[in-house]
Amino acid sequence: MPRSSLFALVLPVVITVAACSGDDPSGGASSGGTSSGGTSGTSGTSGSSGSSGASGASGSSGSSGASGSSGTSGSSGTGGDGGTGGDGGTTPPGTGLFPSTSTFYQDITAAPVDAAWPTIRSAVDALGGWGTGAIQMNFEFHVLRADAAVVPRTFTQDPNNFFVGECDTAPIPVPPGGAMEAQNDYTCDIGNNDCHITVIQGNRLYEGWKATINGGTATGTPFVSGCVAIWDLTKDYWQPVAAGGVFSRGDHCGSADAGGFPIAAMLFTADEVAAGEIKHAIRFIMPNDRIRKDVYVHPAVHAAGSGAQDVLPYGARLRLKAATDLSKLKPWAKVVAKAMQKYGMFLSDGGNQALTGAADKFTTAKWGNNLTQDDLGALKFGDFEMVEGGARIPKSGNCPHVVLTK
Repeated sequence: MPRSSLFALVLPVVITVAACSGDDPSGGASSGGTSSGGTSGTSGTSGSSGSSGASGASGSSGSSGASGSSGTSGSSGTGGDGGTGGDGGTTPPGTGLFPSTSTFYQDITAAPVDAAWPTIRSAVDALGGWGTGAIQMNFEFHVLRADAAVVPRTFTQDPNNFFVGECDTAPIPVPPGGAMEAQNDYTCDIGNNDCHITVIQGNRLYEGWKATINGGTATGTPFVSGCVAIWDLTKDYWQPVAAGGVFSRGDHCGSADAGGFPIAAMLFTADEVAAGEIKHAIRFIMPNDRIRKDVYVHPAVHAAGSGAQDVLPYGARLRLKAATDLSKLKPWAKVVAKAMQKYGMFLSDGGNQALTGAADKFTTAKWGNNLTQDDLGALKFGDFEMVEGGARIPKSGNCPHVVLTK
């Protein structure tokens, strides 16, 4: 798993594709980068006193703005296309996937800058800034929707990438016609790729890493997966908790992303961008030497990385500075940039292509020349700033997650 983000627009689709770039949840590099991670270590004391930074989100389910209506995953839409078995839910991943109070929908326009930002910026710039030198976008994640007729199926745990006690074991619904990250079907070379599988069924989000199904079909065998994280879409996991409480999946617990996040919540789609607004935070990744080793800040709950103490911790929320000149950006690129000014982006995994958008295979709008991987290349690392992250939490091996078995 990598232990180591869709919109208010109603989409009559069965499967939404999302871009991936993550590394091994325990710390390997994502697509576009070389693997350098390891298994999650036990070093570091628990130090779980960090502030959660999750209260008071502004966006609501799929519609802009104010608090109030809880935006849980809509599974009620019309039937899916292409016989894929999806339910064509009206609320795609991203805005409204989780309740409106969740941290992804929080307007951080006025949030204070983290005191360590000048040091972090200098250190990361010295290492080359973004992973490819210039900021790039990746569009490879498929977010699949399975209707109630799709019966979840068991999978075989990949012993090298499944972490007992930290990863969920419940069966996963696999809708016909879907695909793993960056693939055209369910077959994926897990030895050389991240191979995420992301499926929404009802109020559940299933995310797996290092997943493949022999033959590429939904019914093929065997179905193998690394770490799987199952999320309840009616729940805000990121509110502050009392001492002894469990924040998110639990401090020191990974997911299908190294930072312990739900990936689908931060993927942006062509339909969202075409509609003119992204209403949630975005997922971003960095090379492992620019990520502080085994230290995170909430809302992340897990860490990897290989960097020194003066670089970015997992969970860092960067905001594009308000004064940044966006006038020369293409219209679609400007939509993404404005979202980064209002909602920011969370450091979620390791790799080179910084921003993760969804693939357009099952969306109405298409990326095409409207938005290409290099269209935000003018934005430098120094055009961003890290908002206050709270306490730095050293990763330990003490994950309190209660494994979901059904």
